[in-house]
Amino acid sequence: MPRHRPPLHPPHDAAAPAAARPTVRGLCDDLSSARPLPLPPWSWPRGLRWLPHTLVVLAAVAVAATGADPPARLLAVGHAACWPLALRRPVPAWWLSTAFFVVIAVAHPPTPANEVWTWTVQAGALFLLALRVRPTSAAVAAGIGAAVGVALKLTGGTVGSWDLVLFGLTLFAVAVLVGGVARGRREDRARLAAQIAATAQERAVRTVLEERARIARELHDVVAHHMSLISIQADAAPYRVPDPPPELAAEFASIRANALEGLAELRHLLGLLRADAPGEGTAATAPQPSLAELDALLAHVRAAGLAVAARVEGARRPLPPGVELSAYRIVQEALSNTLRHAPGAGAEVELRYAPTALRLRVTNGPAVQAVAPAPGGGHGLTGMRERAAMLAGDVVTGPLPDGGWEVTAVLPVRPAPAPTTDKDSPA
Repeated sequence: MPRHRPPLHPPHDAAAPAAARPTVRGLCDDLSSARPLPLPPWSWPRGLRWLPHTLVVLAAVAVAATGADPPARLLAVGHAACWPLALRRPVPAWWLSTAFFVVIAVAHPPTPANEVWTWTVQAGALFLLALRVRPTSAAVAAGIGAAVGVALKLTGGTVGSWDLVLFGLTLFAVAVLVGGVARGRREDRARLAAQIAATAQERAVRTVLEERARIARELHDVVAHHMSLISIQADAAPYRVPDPPPELAAEFASIRANALEGLAELRHLLGLLRADAPGEGTAATAPQPSLAELDALLAHVRAAGLAVAARVEGARRPLPPGVELSAYRIVQEALSNTLRHAPGAGAEVELRYAPTALRLRVTNGPAVQAVAPAPGGGHGLTGMRERAAMLAGDVVTGPLPDGGWEVTAVLPVRPAPAPTTDKDSPA
């Protein structure tokens, strides 16, 4: 059933236009909410996290102690206490500061200290408000504060001369401007950090997908080889048994048909995977390597300038093609990383054939020459882990105490099925 989709524009009444409702509602929410806001993410070290709050409290104490006459000291303390309150609850603190502004202007005689102090504290509370609410709301709050100041001046309040009122209004504008710029920069940094994290996660996912597609392209030849053998054996099996029953012949024919169909699907899938891998050319259709070509790989790496030694423990034996291919690629990638990130260092490759697993260990020493930057890296370790995970194995990488690097892989080896004994065919 089709899912119900909400309308693109929410319904609205005729009393308020659709474009104005969110703005008015946002202003009311910003300037009437008493809920505590989270502490701003001050970019200070852990030991100095509370330094900005301490500075605000000390500034409030200094203003309260030096900015008012002794008879008005109690109101000065209460008014200055709005600053620490604004760190957690900026909206109630700003309204409380406005109330103190009105009370002090009405209840106390005009003195230069009282007048300058009240405008300064009010501008400070407005600045702390502008750090936490939207710029439009901060501008409206500044307009309300300016209207209150002008109204008190016109009604005879002790807010100073018109020059002081103009100075106070300038303070309001500067507080809103600086607070809005600081809030915008903080939001930009937060968005940038979120974008960087999302980009890194997307890059990691894309790297894994690319490596899995590359591994699937390489394993196609291995799987296709086995499917071709199944098809050939199913086609030849009826001729190896004298007078096979019709049911047996039909069963072998069905097996061969299914194998051919699966092989065709594999080729189709390989075409799709290789279409997404530009620039591979004929290398994409070359036979996949195995540990039999390991000596050639080591010779090629030595020709490139890397002194590498190899050691094999246990009886060397053929392994399943997937294990052989993954082991070869892991050694190849580890040696390539040594050439790229540790120029001038030596390397050692160890192969240990266990009854149920193949253990690889590739180590290298610290870099002797300066390491040139290598952009676009990061796929190698991901490819190693994906190859080992495909075989239910494990890869561990990490630095050595002497400054080198180590890659250790354990690839499980499933026992090969026991060969069947063919009966003698009739003469």
